[in-house]
Amino acid sequence: MKGLFQSVIVLGILLLTASCADSSKPNYQYMPNMYEPIGYETYQEVDFLPEGTSALTPPENTVKRGWLPYEFKNDPEGKELARAQQSPLDSLNAEANLSKGKELYDIYCAICHGNLGKGQGTLVKREKILGVPSYADAARNITAGSTYHT
Repeated sequence: MKGLFQSVIVLGILLLTASCADSSKPNYQYMPNMYEPIGYETYQEVDFLPEGTSALTPPENTVKRGWLPYEFKNDPEGKELARAQQSPLDSLNAEANLSKGKELYDIYCAICHGNLGKGQGTLVKREKILGVPSYADAARNITAGSTYHT
């Protein structure tokens, strides 16, 4: 009985201290600069920066975040240059790449294009979709470079 009484007292004290917490006054912070960085507005005047604002022009050859440079222009000449581009992955793990590519083709492509790429997949045979081209069509002239150039 004595243990139950002590447990109730301790629980009551815990409830009282928890109910008195003030979330508008945070606890002590050690090294607050790590938690609360100094932010600058885009065109705010900043004395120690060269042009006086935090919105500086980027240096030459800067690459935007989430963007990679592409060496070919989006015109007919660029398309022909891209078509002639060889895949850098051809010599790297060719056997593993081909087996993984076959797995992915069988999952995502064969349903329309068929196992041999002749445009006679299951959906075409059942006439669910029509007009799926054959990969063997010489007029298409598909290369690794032309696949990714839009």
